[in-house]
Amino acid sequence: ELELPPEIASRLLYVTKTRRQEEQHEERGHRILRVPNVRLSRMGQAQVAILLAVSRKLIEPDEVVVVLTGVPGGSSLDTLLVLHVRSELDMPLDAATESDLSRDVRPDVLERVLSIAAELGYEGREGKTVGGLFVVGGTQNVLALSRQLILNPFKGYSEEARNILAPELKETVKELSSIDGAFIIRGDGVIEAAGTYLTASTRDIHDLPAGLGARHQAAAGITAVTNAVAIAVSQSTGHVTVFRRGHIIADLEKPRTRTEPGEGD
Repeated sequence: ELELPPEIASRLLYVTKTRRQEEQHEERGHRILRVPNVRLSRMGQAQVAILLAVSRKLIEPDEVVVVLTGVPGGSSLDTLLVLHVRSELDMPLDAATESDLSRDVRPDVLERVLSIAAELGYEGREGKTVGGLFVVGGTQNVLALSRQLILNPFKGYSEEARNILAPELKETVKELSSIDGAFIIRGDGVIEAAGTYLTASTRDIHDLPAGLGARHQAAAGITAVTNAVAIAVSQSTGHVTVFRRGHIIADLEKPRTRTEPGEGD
């Protein structure tokens, strides 16, 4: 356990990936932040932790954070990152763009969608690479800017049965990710639709990195005109990209190999 001055220890966040780790730190009175239990590069893990910490209002966008990490399962920390939150998440200088994350999207919903997206990116589905697009929050406006490509597979089910926080729904969502179109998910986790085509214009989206395709353009377009957060999974690379207000705020790379030293930190 780190021995730190009280003024620093009081601001320390222990990032956990399993319930067992969470319970161990709770017993010691630590402040904890649960992140998806998926394989990501070290920088990817840092970004997802920062994103979730902002959504839970544990850190502020204008803060500088120090990230300490090490080899999974090891007993030492061997990597130190000093990151400015706003710069790392590519947040525009507009106070309305980041502080309302937790108002529009529940943090546990954001965590669950990120977890499913990262698992799809890393594992694929039935041995094949798959992409995906999840649009969370701002649902009324998002639905107005979408149309069904197929019959909505969630139509007619109760809200409880189609809430993405329900553990039994996870595999269904993964299975349906192979169909074309986006998932539209309310900020409280209820899935309103799948297999939707987003009709928001992308003609004013100019700052996306080269090589990103239609899925990422759609994610940027829909978040530019609604309060939604969009999470896109690249079929070609498995990377998970998070969009807010038309901008990329996190790009979560999976490890280059299964044995990369930094995976899962």
